[in-house]
Amino acid sequence: MKLIIINGPNLNLLGKREPEIYGSQTFEDYLEKLQQKFKNVSIEYYQSNVEGEIINKLHEKGFDYDGIILNAGAYTHTSVGIGDAIKGISTPVVEVHISNTFGREAFRHQSYISPNAKGVILGFGMQSYDLAVESFM
Repeated sequence: MKLIIINGPNLNLLGKREPEIYGSQTFEDYLEKLQQKFKNVSIEYYQSNVEGEIINKLHEKGFDYDGIILNAGAYTHTSVGIGDAIKGISTPVVEVHISNTFGREAFRHQSYISPNAKGVILGFGMQSYDLAVESFM
């Protein structure tokens, strides 16, 4: 099985940014543990702070991977383009958020990803990614 995790803006700051919300672990450290846990799954990783680069990566991987795990960060709530990109590809996408977006500011309650996603996992910290991988098994 071949999956890719795509993280959006500011998720390169995990471990430094708002540890009370996002924890103190870097994503790279977490990814090593995730890859060890799911040894029979090829898990690729991509992060960008640029909306168009995320769309390009969805187009690039969206026809020949078994699944995409997408944490689009703030673009979740603003990007019609990312939502349309998911609608245009054949690979299923699971939307992931580390925090419970419904327990945060009202603008975070809207997602342009969810209507086109296979499912949504949020609020379980980094474990949200584990649950997303398991959803493809």
